Amino acid sequence: MHSEVTTTSGIFVAAHELKAPLALMRQLALSLDPENPAETKEYQDKLISVSDRALRQVNDLAKVARLEDALFEMEPVAVRGVCDEVTEELKYLFRFQQRSLKVSYRNKQKLAVANRDLLHSIIYNFCVNALKYSDEDQTSLLTLKDKKQFIRLEVRDFGPALPTDIYQKIAQNNLEGPTSISFRPDSSGLGLFIATRFARYMKANVGATRHRDGTSFFVDLPVSNQGTLFNA
Repeated sequence: MHSEVTTTSGIFVAAHELKAPLALMRQLALSLDPENPAETKEYQDKLISVSDRALRQVNDLAKVARLEDALFEMEPVAVRGVCDEVTEELKYLFRFQQRSLKVSYRNKQKLAVANRDLLHSIIYNFCVNALKYSDEDQTSLLTLKDKKQFIRLEVRDFGPALPTDIYQKIAQNNLEGPTSISFRPDSSGLGLFIATRFARYMKANVGATRHRDGTSFFVDLPVSNQGTLFNA
């Protein structure tokens, strides 16, 4: 019975989060004014941005459903390269919303055992989540650093406190469904669920660090032995 309630709740949260961008796209489409080319171009750009994010979430959900099929190959992945791809992809979105994202690479180990596509989605979801919780005078931070036998990928935001139950579920890699997060009504509970499921598949550790003025979400990726030999 508990499983059924969790599933139903998760479907509701997912439907709500996917409904929001569709409603925004409808509003933007209705606001298009052919007699105002500059404003029309702005709305068109935002329509593309919103639709791209919605499509990514739908695609990620489809991947979650297929994780049990073991179709996603694990291999040595250059983590910095994937971070570069994501930040380049999100550069326009951050600029459009007048937000900024700083990248700090402090890791000596370069290769992690991962699936490149799944890792890309984890980083993307963490960064979009941070985008929602930063102001013009606050800079979100994506950091790579060594953590024993792991490469820690961490994204810092400035949102309200993360509830203890959600914090514990993330720390235990046990977020079993999309979850609404109190105090963070705009937070991507769906995105965090996707990230934790992808991390679990890759045998990576996912977690969060609470700050007085926000939260850092991170994933610890196992260092590739190939990377160890390469750096020797």
